[in-house]
Amino acid sequence: MTERPPRPKKRFGQHFLSDRRLLGRIADAVQATSADTVIEIGPGRGALTEQLLERAGRVVAIEVDRVLAAMLRERWAADSRLTVVEGDVLEQDLGALAGGPYLLAGNVPYNITTPILFHAMRRPRPERAVYLVQKEVADRVVAGPDDEAYGALSVNVQALARAESLFGVPAKAFNPPPSVESAVLRITPLERSVIAPEEEEPFRVMVQGAFGLRRKQLRRVVRTLWSLDAAGADAVLAKAGLEPEARPETLSAEQFAALLRSR
Repeated sequence: MTERPPRPKKRFGQHFLSDRRLLGRIADAVQATSADTVIEIGPGRGALTEQLLERAGRVVAIEVDRVLAAMLRERWAADSRLTVVEGDVLEQDLGALAGGPYLLAGNVPYNITTPILFHAMRRPRPERAVYLVQKEVADRVVAGPDDEAYGALSVNVQALARAESLFGVPAKAFNPPPSVESAVLRITPLERSVIAPEEEEPFRVMVQGAFGLRRKQLRRVVRTLWSLDAAGADAVLAKAGLEPEARPETLSAEQFAALLRSR
């Protein structure tokens, strides 16, 4: 008799997707070939892993649940194309695990989605990343200026990559069903990003600080972030070509980059 898989664990935010049609669409969105290495975040019971192995040359699956990690190793013991890494994805060097260029995929735990997205944007970045995330997060990532969902996450991703919300996934497709709807998000690094490598960390800090003051005008934002007087703030904004009365949620990633360089 086949042993039943372990029940989902709430502490790991586990919601397992088993719909083969949807899993196939997610795997197709990764666009992996037999020449590619795919790092999978949160393989769980291996439903997406199976689909990825049908398309990719190699899969590195990162699983924090030791019981599921052991189950995956046992299931694919005879397939050397799968490597199972037991641990927290936020503690992993993704580039080192891949050993070269790689793609990224995963059903991301909703309680740590944003930290995972930022972690995966570190260099060396994946050539393409496809995530199953909370729909609200996907909406935030792809939102533009003046959109209600637009914020620090939108700007930080869009400064480095092209983001697409591909399709929705209903809660009923999961076991157990989450309390929210989901969506598949694809992030592809830009050939020429808005900011240079050495600007990435100060840009992230500036953007997050600005959106912490999103209801304030830029003059007040700049004065607060950089301890400037009104005249100094106006000089910085003039150099950046920005109006002192504008608000952070109206600025594009390119305008934030100009602000950073006008300090």
